[in-house]
Amino acid sequence: MVKRVQVVLSKDVHKLGKDGDLVEVAPGYARNYLIPQGIAVRATSGVLKQVERRREQERQRILEIKRQAESMKTALQTINRFTISKQLGEDNAIFGTVTSQDLADAIQESTGKEIDRRGITIPEISQLGFYNAEIKLHPEVTATVEIHVVPK
Repeated sequence: MVKRVQVVLSKDVHKLGKDGDLVEVAPGYARNYLIPQGIAVRATSGVLKQVERRREQERQRILEIKRQAESMKTALQTINRFTISKQLGEDNAIFGTVTSQDLADAIQESTGKEIDRRGITIPEISQLGFYNAEIKLHPEVTATVEIHVVPK
């Protein structure tokens, strides 16, 4: 069986691995392509320590983002109710509809923090009243807030 060599990728390689991954490849592939192109470096103890330190920093960064999302969820659920004014037509029907941008603007006005409208899920709103909306702050963190639609 042919001996394999271990290299640490410095770029993403399709069907091989991502940046920072430790992979085993054929010696010729490493010697003739990966290393000369700057795609990989030989796996030494120093390089492995650097990779481990980089992974730990990335893990800490991801935890910090999740912690911020959790604190934002707590802030939104403390306020809980956001009021949106819409022009009124017949039978308490509103003109147009309440959009995720309307809710994002109301949140920014109340809290001063910006929410991405693409993460907001609102039910179909065509009347005045109270409705629940979900806001996805992080892949693992979702907040539920109440919308109060009032006449302008």
